[in-house]
Amino acid sequence: MSTRKRYWLMKSEPSDFSIDDLQRVGTEPWTGVRNYQARNFMRQMQVGDGVLFYHSNTQVPGIYGLGEVACTSYPDPTQFERRSKYFDEKATLEEPRWYLVDVKYVRHLDNPVPLDLIRTHADALGEEFALIRKGSRLSVLPVTAAQWKILLGLEHKA
Repeated sequence: MSTRKRYWLMKSEPSDFSIDDLQRVGTEPWTGVRNYQARNFMRQMQVGDGVLFYHSNTQVPGIYGLGEVACTSYPDPTQFERRSKYFDEKATLEEPRWYLVDVKYVRHLDNPVPLDLIRTHADALGEEFALIRKGSRLSVLPVTAAQWKILLGLEHKA
């Protein structure tokens, strides 16, 4: 029995790691997530799940490309590296606290889908869509198949 493909939105600041960087390297570990809910979402990810690559903290925040989950979750090694800004003194090799997945580049969007355009489709996306829900600041969040289809449909309306 095969598992159903899931969809996710993953945020990155383009000054730290952009869709161009992902294209250049091909596949990258998604390190540094330090929110338990976002971590738990990554622990649910399966190989082949779709990823909307979202640029945050930039002049025009929005969805800039597509990726794919390349492996199931495993402990984020940066939690153990004392010199890393993501070091966690409470994490141990026996009991890691933080997990990540590798994300593989699929493609750039022909036209990025800006957050302002996404907000104009709030009714169609539904109240549960965390990206536009007030107070939600998750860097990794689930996207339903219907939301995925709506958001990719905006690629040629931007």
